[in-house]
Order: sequence, then structure tokens, then C-alpha cells
Amino acid sequence: MSACAFDHPFLSGLLGDDESARYFSAEADIAAMVAFEVALAEAEADLGVIPGDAARSIAIAAGKFKPDLQALRTETARDGVSATELVRQLRSATGEPNGRFVHFGATSQDAIDTSLSLRLVPVLDLLSARLGRLVAALDDMEKRHGGKTVMAHTRMQAAIAVPAARKIASWRDPLVRHRQRLDGVKDAIAVVTFGGAAGTLDKLGGNAQAVTESLARRLKLKAPERPRHSERDGVVAVASTLAGITGSLGKFGSDVTLAAQNEVGEIILATGGGSSAMAHKVNPVGAEILVTLARFNATLVSGMHQSMVHENERSGAAWTLEWMLLPQIAIAAGAATRTALDLIPAIGFSTK
Repeated sequence: MSACAFDHPFLSGLLGDDESARYFSAEADIAAMVAFEVALAEAEADLGVIPGDAARSIAIAAGKFKPDLQALRTETARDGVSATELVRQLRSATGEPNGRFVHFGATSQDAIDTSLSLRLVPVLDLLSARLGRLVAALDDMEKRHGGKTVMAHTRMQAAIAVPAARKIASWRDPLVRHRQRLDGVKDAIAVVTFGGAAGTLDKLGGNAQAVTESLARRLKLKAPERPRHSERDGVVAVASTLAGITGSLGKFGSDVTLAAQNEVGEIILATGGGSSAMAHKVNPVGAEILVTLARFNATLVSGMHQSMVHENERSGAAWTLEWMLLPQIAIAAGAATRTALDLIPAIGFSTK
């Protein structure tokens, strides 16, 4: 049993999305943090900040590293972050004399936030690809059904007859714009976080910017002009864009459920959900789930705006809230795009 519908033993079949969810697993997070530590050591060794032998030892240890998850759980409860214990374990795995160079000049937030960036980039790529497929599927729907006539409704009342192409365009065009927005938020989030204790990289002296740039290149991220520990606008922009995607797909789902009502009959669903009591029903389950996911993300995105309010250089409270909300927003967006791709082929327009 799970308290979260996205990884629930059976609700996940309805609401989950394995492709996006895998980037928010503990294994993916740990792998990304370890990749940060290896890249940092190599960047520092190249600039003579740490010995070359140390970087090589850290990389070898990282390749064989198997984290103690129970210790991570215990120490995260004490420290409030996972990176402190993870770094301790990686130092131990590296051994002396080189273990002390693991995480040199960095702070926990550097590893944790860079891990998030490394995992969000492929999630945004996945969603962008799915939006492209959705746009193509709706283009095809317009070619097949756009010339048919449907009733437009304003304020839930019949208005005038319009081509189905008009309604289909209102589903498709926002997805085109969301895909364009994804490029912008990807640019905002695909940055390395490296600032040390309070964003000054004081332990690196004159090598700070050069190490940052080398680290970013190794991780295929950008090097910002300075660390952004407490500047969460990029992360919140991602959340807002993802909520916008689910919102537009929710509008699509809402239109489908209304048009598929027996009394309206403008849309005929080839497949749908069954009923335990009424065998004749074809319930618009996929369309309903799009509405559910839109409303779910609308509730969570306000919390992400709350998470922008960091006190001074770092807030444990605001940062932890972000960890709780953002993965669910992203997986909900994944579930919505997956569900919409499954729903579109089942939609037919009535000829009456």
C-alpha cells in the first residue's frame, strides 16, 4: 500500500507514469548526486585544486559505490538533507588519503540541486516529445473530423453550430505554446549549482569560476554567473509550466466528457471504462483523469510559489516543501500526456 497514487500498487495504472517517475526515484537521485561529486573532483583536479590521484580514486570508488539506504534514511532525518550522509559514505568508500577531497568546497545544496537539474532535463525532453505527438495526433483528428459540425457552448448553454476544427484547434494550439515554453524553462533549470557554504565558494579562491565552468561542461549543464541557492524562480517556472500543460489537457478532457454524454452524443468513444452495475456504460475514464490531474496540479503549484520564500541564503523549510511538491507535479504532467495520447485514438465525432 502507498500513500501516493503515483506509485500505488493499482492506482498507479490509472494515475501514474513510469517514464517520468523513474527520474524521481531514490536510485536516480543518488546516481545524479554521485555524478556531481565525480565531476566536481575531476574539475578541481584539472585546475590543481585537489590532487589528480584523488579525483581518480573518487571516480573509481563512485563506480563501485553502493549506498547504505538505511543509514541515509536515519541521517537524513537528523540532518534534514540526504547529501551529508551520502558524502560521508562516498568518502569512506574512497578511503584515505583521498576521501577527504570528496565534495571539496561544496555544500549539500550544490549536490542536491544539481541532481535535480540533471533529472529534470530528461523529464522536460520527454514531455516535449509527447506534446509533439499530441499535436500531430490532433492535426490528424482535424483532417478526419474537422469538417463536421458541432454545437458550440458558452456558459454551458448551446450557442451556435461551428466546425469541429474550431474545437480541435482549442485543444491543440495551447499544446504548441506549452512546448515552446518548455524550451524556456529548460534553459532556466539546466544549470549547475555550485556555491559552497553560503554561495561564495570561499575555499576555491581565484579558481571558483573556472571550476564551476569545468563542472558544468562535464555535466552538460550551464554555469550561471553566480550560485542561485535561494533564487527558486527557475524551479517554480518549471512547476508553473507543467501545471499549465495539465490545465490545457484538463480542458480537453472536460470537453470530451461533455460531448460524449449520451444526451449530447457529439463524440463517440471507441473504448472506455466499464461499470460494475451498468453493463451498457462506456465511461470516459481517460478524459476524466485529465480533469483530475489538471485540478491536482493547480492545487500543488500554489505551494511551489510558497517555496520561493527562502529566508536569507537558504531555507530548510521552503526547500523541503519543494522536494514534496515538484516530483508530484512532474509525474502528474507525465500521466496527463500519457493519458491524452491513449485517449485521442478512441475519439470519434458523430455524423448526426
